[in-house]
Amino acid sequence: MEFFSTRDASLRVSAAKAISQGLSFEGGLFAPVEIPKLTDAEIDSLCAMTYPQRAAYVIGKYLTDFSEEELTNFANAAYHQDKFSSSAIAPVRKLNDTANILELWHGPTSAFKDMALQILPYLLTASMRKCGETKTACILVATSGDTGKAALEGFADVEGTKIAVFYPKDGVSRVQELQMTTQSGNNVYVSSVIGNFDHVQSKMKEIFADEELRAEVAKSNTFFSSANSINWGRAVPQIAYYVSGYCDLINSGEIAKGEQFNVCVPTGNFGNILAAYYAREMGIPIAKLICASNRNNVLADFFKTGKYDKQREFYTTTSPAMDILVSSNLERLLFHLSGNDDATIKKYMAKLASDGAYTVNAEIFAKLNDLFYGGFCDDADTMETISKTFSEYNYLVDTHTAVGINVYNQYVAETGDVKKTLIASTASPFKFADSVLAALGVDLEIDGCELLEILSKTTGVKIPAPLASLAGKEERFVNTLEREQIIDRIMEFVCNSRD
Repeated sequence: MEFFSTRDASLRVSAAKAISQGLSFEGGLFAPVEIPKLTDAEIDSLCAMTYPQRAAYVIGKYLTDFSEEELTNFANAAYHQDKFSSSAIAPVRKLNDTANILELWHGPTSAFKDMALQILPYLLTASMRKCGETKTACILVATSGDTGKAALEGFADVEGTKIAVFYPKDGVSRVQELQMTTQSGNNVYVSSVIGNFDHVQSKMKEIFADEELRAEVAKSNTFFSSANSINWGRAVPQIAYYVSGYCDLINSGEIAKGEQFNVCVPTGNFGNILAAYYAREMGIPIAKLICASNRNNVLADFFKTGKYDKQREFYTTTSPAMDILVSSNLERLLFHLSGNDDATIKKYMAKLASDGAYTVNAEIFAKLNDLFYGGFCDDADTMETISKTFSEYNYLVDTHTAVGINVYNQYVAETGDVKKTLIASTASPFKFADSVLAALGVDLEIDGCELLEILSKTTGVKIPAPLASLAGKEERFVNTLEREQIIDRIMEFVCNSRD
């Protein structure tokens, strides 16, 4: 299996090279030259497997330069019971007659990013060895909240790596911030940045594309890589949990093998729902991909009109992981739907950079209409959905999952489609305790860890151990940067200066 760039399809690299490099140097994302298929016999085998076995098998369909033994060892280490609070790793919970919740937040940081970032360090360091890379990998991360902590947790003190995480100041919940700023490890750095996530993410992309800067860090025996979902090593483990969710729906009798079902994903950067698209293309019988946005509804508008327009007001919402106006992983989807037409994708991305918008052609738009439904949910409806879901089903959800449930209900009301649906639940409600409590009618003038205990007492739901352990931890990183300072701080970090 080879991978090519969405902006230069003439490039061909191995999986190991795609993972170790992270982003193609001309700015494109690495995508598989072909999407492997799963046979009926393979589905039968997967249904009988544990989650680590399923993950290793699905990942192995793409990473053909890794051995079965390697991937099995990596998956067993990543999805270990000492790290996940559920033996199923990514359990499926029945909500009602049609909706099932795929819980992706039982890992060490209580967010779905753990599903990829617990295995990525193994994939990255192995990729470096396969490529003969002896330099230190400096992992650069832009985060809207959850990726940062999950990446820090995965890469802390991993030999041959350093990791620097940047998040928008006042753009994450206090619990999310504490998870990052209290991170232990001798190879980690964290800072907030003035601006929003798109500002931080665009700066990371500029750094990756800066040839002079790459040459400069190479003098310190270092190279840049990524733990964001622009890295294929982050994207491919996410495919596994949609395959696993399908297997669990079959095993529970919720659907028959081969029966179509829908998938609903709350998303901002588009990586999570892109993974469901890849699962569909592999042969998982997903009928409709329901893309759920918050008030920053650039994706919802795109699926309705075919125009991607980031020129709009940016909103800070109660679902901050989706406070994004530039959905980087959409580029991979458009590349595949265009028939791997790199010239078209390069044109669209250039238009986005210069004009702030682009419109896809009629052929791509028709394919989008066939595959996707886009909807959005504002903060008021998010809060109402949290309250209603708890009162009707005794099931507590975070703000992002609530967006997914709300948009799913909109889809059913609009289309009448009552196929069984798998809704991705992306974070523990305790990561957004202030908003969840407010939705339940408990509005307090306090913030941070105190709210976790109050939410637990209010609902009878146990606080996840990784979040409970935050109380009393000292913050190591209290930096705030202007965007223009990021490169200088990264260079200081590369040269072993943490503060």
